[in-house]
Amino acid sequence: MTSVRARTALGATFVVALALVVAGAALLGVLRGNLVDQAGLQAEVSARSVASQIADGTPFAGLDLPDDTEEHPVQVVDGEGRVVAVGEDIQAIAGTGSPGTKAVAGGAGGGEVSEDADHSTGEVTVDGETATYRFAAVEVGGVTVYAGAPLATEEATVAGVRDAMLAALPPLLLVVGGVTWLVTRRALKPVEGIRREMAAITASEDLSRRVPEPATRDEVARLARTTNETLAALEGSVERQRRFVADASHELRSPIASLRTQLEVGAAHPELLDVPGAVADTVRLQQLAADLLLLARLDAGERPGRGRVDLGALVREEAARRTGDRVPVRVEAVEAEVEVDGSRGQLARVLGNLLDNAQRHAETAVAVRVRREGRHVVLTVADDGAGVPEPERERIFERFVRLDDARSRDEGGAGLGLAIARDVAVRHGGTLRVGRAPSGGALFELRLPGGG
Repeated sequence: MTSVRARTALGATFVVALALVVAGAALLGVLRGNLVDQAGLQAEVSARSVASQIADGTPFAGLDLPDDTEEHPVQVVDGEGRVVAVGEDIQAIAGTGSPGTKAVAGGAGGGEVSEDADHSTGEVTVDGETATYRFAAVEVGGVTVYAGAPLATEEATVAGVRDAMLAALPPLLLVVGGVTWLVTRRALKPVEGIRREMAAITASEDLSRRVPEPATRDEVARLARTTNETLAALEGSVERQRRFVADASHELRSPIASLRTQLEVGAAHPELLDVPGAVADTVRLQQLAADLLLLARLDAGERPGRGRVDLGALVREEAARRTGDRVPVRVEAVEAEVEVDGSRGQLARVLGNLLDNAQRHAETAVAVRVRREGRHVVLTVADDGAGVPEPERERIFERFVRLDDARSRDEGGAGLGLAIARDVAVRHGGTLRVGRAPSGGALFELRLPGGG
């Protein structure tokens, strides 16, 4: 399996090679075109020089053709395609459209030189040697003057540039690949450090360790910070889980030990069996097991079943069920159309936990209100007890937390009711907060999105 460095280096080298090949081909094309145009310009100058002689009336036989035939071959063709004048030592010309190079009896010239010139590429044989030329054709007085310029210089120049580029390409690609390898290696070095530390954390199971964070502000640094944030969240989750298991074990041990003691005494001395106490311990175990099961489902991400719940009707039903309690529950105000979306069973559990908590701490009364605020439905439960000290207002929503006046497991519960209430509220898209009631006690406010 190739590494990221190798794949990056190969990819960069391939891209650079492709770009250089395309750029080199374009450069050679432009260079060739410029050299061909220059040769064509030279040929046109020679052709117009001869055409000017013809325009001045010089006979074909008396034309002053260039002496250097290999550099400037010239051929004059009449309107019927017959060669009327040709440079010395020229044995054959191809590419001008004339049938041959044999001169015929020439007459006098005359006429005007055409302003336009046609260009073509052909071959000329001089003294048995054939070479490629760029021709320019200029018309004058019914005849056409063809003059050529050699393309050997163009071919040699293009070939020289091409060879130089091909010779420089491998070293350049080697440098590109090497630099890419080194840069990628340097860039990925922190990633390797993160990988090694993560492997060490996995092997040691020590979630308090953190991966190194580079001082840069690039993607690797953000990856390291996100990894450390994930490790911190995982450490906190594991710690909460351990604390939860320890607290649950502690809470279960007391009623189980009490129930076992009562049953053992009853087995040895039936007349001393405390049946009401055993039933109370069993009920407490059942409630604690139900709370633990609900928390486990909430922690597993269980989403509440969706339905329309009339929160006002739910409040009235729960208040009616508590008639005769030590502290009565008074429904002070319930507005109409206070429906929410969610699970009726879970919301009833929230309301029950809030009322249980309020009745446990109230002196004489518990008041419940339900109202609509904009797009939310707000339920408040207030008591006239001692209230919740401000530093403890977030802590009471933690699991197995009981304030000093609620330490008794018989009176204060297991410390799970408010934790369950907030978890259910959050999973319904709402909030649960505690403040100070007008009567001086605690005021719990449950805010849920209104049913649509």
